[in-house]
Amino acid sequence: MNMALKEALCKNKFTYFFISHISKSKRALLKHIIPRSVFNLNKLFRVIKVNKTSQYEQLKILQSKHKGQRCFIVATGPSLTAADLQLLKEEVTISMNSICLAFDETDWRPTYYGIQDVGVFNLLQPSIENSGLQYKFISHTIAKQKQVSEGYYVFPLNLLDHMIPHKKYKTKFSDDAFKVIYDGYSITYSMIQLAVYMGFSEIYLIGVDCNYSLNSPQHFKDYGYRETSSEAVIRMINAYKEAKKFADRNQIKIYNATRGGMLEVFERVNLEDILNKNDNQQLLSKKTI
Repeated sequence: MNMALKEALCKNKFTYFFISHISKSKRALLKHIIPRSVFNLNKLFRVIKVNKTSQYEQLKILQSKHKGQRCFIVATGPSLTAADLQLLKEEVTISMNSICLAFDETDWRPTYYGIQDVGVFNLLQPSIENSGLQYKFISHTIAKQKQVSEGYYVFPLNLLDHMIPHKKYKTKFSDDAFKVIYDGYSITYSMIQLAVYMGFSEIYLIGVDCNYSLNSPQHFKDYGYRETSSEAVIRMINAYKEAKKFADRNQIKIYNATRGGMLEVFERVNLEDILNKNDNQQLLSKKTI
């Protein structure tokens, strides 16, 4: 019966096009347009303080907490090493995703940890919840789908139109995590926004390889997830360009301390040089005193 109906509709191209278009529009409405509208309405209620008890309230205690300081955002590209983590023990660090799988190799721990993809969270949840980390950021997209323990700082993640296939890869940048964090096709992009919200004015990226080769390791620690899209790198680099624009307008310095990789948006620096420079400055300060 259904096949006969479909064949009849196909013969009338106008009718078939009209019904098909309505069907696609309905799916888009239910999957994307309505959720985004609800998200933006909830954001408005938070901002004008109609809703004073949202799950995002505790983010406020971190706003400008590190004003004027520097931090290192530790991503999990294959160029990262356990030795790098040891070098960062005295620094304020923000890391993510599978970094918790390296904790048996180092006594370094990130100051802040973040995760936003529910699929990645499913693979890592036991390791995350047994990590003992004090500050764990988690997207609301995970929090609404999963039963998670207390101790997470939930952030509102706006996926924009990134769940819909399209050719233009655009995003936005937010300096107010309580209002919104915009998806930039990677957890690293979200952590940069959180770093700005916390007041950091000098941000160093490490382990941001931006290279998802299918013939070599994609992560510092393999955890069963591999990116297969040929567009992944293009999407991420376009997002980082947006972060660079925001940083330049607001006197924020973002440097790339990753060894190798494909990210050339930010000025490259050598991690060891940056850390040695800081050690020398501290030594000089002590001698002056």
